[in-house]
Amino acid sequence: MMKYISLIGASGSIGRQTLDVIKNHPELFTLVGVAVGKNIAVVHEILTIFTPQVMCVQECEQIPTLSKQYPHVTFVSGENGLIHVATLEESTIFVNAVVGSVGLAPTLAAIEAKKTIALANKETLVTAGHLVMSAAKEHGVTILPIDSEHAAIHQCLHGERQKNIEKLILTASGGSFRDRTRAELQDVSVTEALNHPNWAMGAKITIDSATMMNKGLEVIEAHWLFDIEYDDIEVLMHRESIIHSMVEFCDTSVMAQLGTPDMRMPIQYALTYPDRAVLHNASRLSLADIGQLHFAKADFERYPCLALAYRAGREKGTLPTVMNAANETAVSLFLDGMICFLDIERLIQMAMDEHETIQHPDLATIQHVDRMTRDRVRGLAQHLKD
Repeated sequence: MMKYISLIGASGSIGRQTLDVIKNHPELFTLVGVAVGKNIAVVHEILTIFTPQVMCVQECEQIPTLSKQYPHVTFVSGENGLIHVATLEESTIFVNAVVGSVGLAPTLAAIEAKKTIALANKETLVTAGHLVMSAAKEHGVTILPIDSEHAAIHQCLHGERQKNIEKLILTASGGSFRDRTRAELQDVSVTEALNHPNWAMGAKITIDSATMMNKGLEVIEAHWLFDIEYDDIEVLMHRESIIHSMVEFCDTSVMAQLGTPDMRMPIQYALTYPDRAVLHNASRLSLADIGQLHFAKADFERYPCLALAYRAGREKGTLPTVMNAANETAVSLFLDGMICFLDIERLIQMAMDEHETIQHPDLATIQHVDRMTRDRVRGLAQHLKD
């Protein structure tokens, strides 16, 4: 049966790989709505291959010119445009591949419209997991994870009973600086931080991998997706990124999902679920060629952002929103050369330490705390610079 896809974040790494999956399976998927942000070159690239009904761009000023060039496409813009794409009547699956808290409102709208959600936007569950999971339950909506770690767990849990789960084990490559001590991190460059040894990802997620905040966000996501307490979610260092995650059961058996580091696999699995399809132009895993796999415990002192994420997740309320907003802002400042690498974790901790947590926040409260935190972190960054 044909599946009709709405995709936001099409110009990013996950978005582009989603388009590749759709392109390689025209018998399975049709792209009906897409959002690209500011990158107008990607608009032209997409429209030479696909014929979506609706396309969202970030700035409304671009719409008149684009509408003349592509009269068969309806162009929309901004947050309302993202929501329009997410809730298109024709779509059956909404793929959220944007980076940042901008992905929250479209996800909630898509859930209300009863779309199946294929989720790559970590911040949606990190900042508002209680709202998202409650809404999904209320509307009978399935949320399928696209992150390789959560896709792995989802596959390991297929057909299993919740009561038999002992522990979730998320694997982590360690990022760009996994072989450096903390003393060697003070003066690292943006270019060095963006040089991930295993994965080709966007800038923000690559920096998050280097600080291990990415894994911290995934811990919080796993809590909400699989209804597992934080004490039963472990992070294991695994430099090869071959085992994408594992589940330990009450009888001591451990189930793992393995594969080459290729994000198209979890993307395609979410789109074809509960079926599978051939992944075109993909390398098959050969353990004989790899020879060895390495594992180590995650060091919370070496990676303070991971400890901050567990702290935020356990406290719940608005603290994960503060952590996420502080991290997004600090990473942006680092990428712009305004702060040093280790200032990222310092700014996150300062913002969290100052915050008085509000439990059970509604969407308006989450959005307000998010805005206030970003302003505060920019001020704190200026203070560090001075």
